[in-house]
Amino acid sequence: MEIRPATESDFDAMWGIFKAAIASEDALPFAGAFQADTFRSHWFGGQAAHVAVQESRVVGMYKMGANFPDLGAHVASATYVVDPLAQGRGIGRALVQHSLDRARSEGFLAMQFNYVVSTNAPAVALYRTLGFAVVGTLPAAFRHRALGLVDVYVMHRFL
Repeated sequence: MEIRPATESDFDAMWGIFKAAIASEDALPFAGAFQADTFRSHWFGGQAAHVAVQESRVVGMYKMGANFPDLGAHVASATYVVDPLAQGRGIGRALVQHSLDRARSEGFLAMQFNYVVSTNAPAVALYRTLGFAVVGTLPAAFRHRALGLVDVYVMHRFL
């Protein structure tokens, strides 16, 4: 598997993965009405996006940048999405590890995830094994399609 910077030619594959990931309404705070133009501005805007490619096919992606500008710019944040058909193969782990290496090399001192759905057990477990801790809980902050209102975690680790 290769992880490389995303290019405009990756857009259709990335958009397809994103649509598939939000369709279940169980892990990301975006509903099915999310528009392609909004996706493009989020993923090809201010934060650099990377894709995981396996056998010439995009199977996952992440974007990473400063959590906040100015006085909070020493803390990175990232968003990860793995093709639902490719989950369970270590792609998410590889993406997170790649982003942590990039964050270190770019001078960030920590990584923080602002919105981890508490019932997304694979993501929570992965982040914990990579040294992240839950530092805050937002009660009933996510409207899960099957479970109703569930908590959201803020997760953090120093680099």
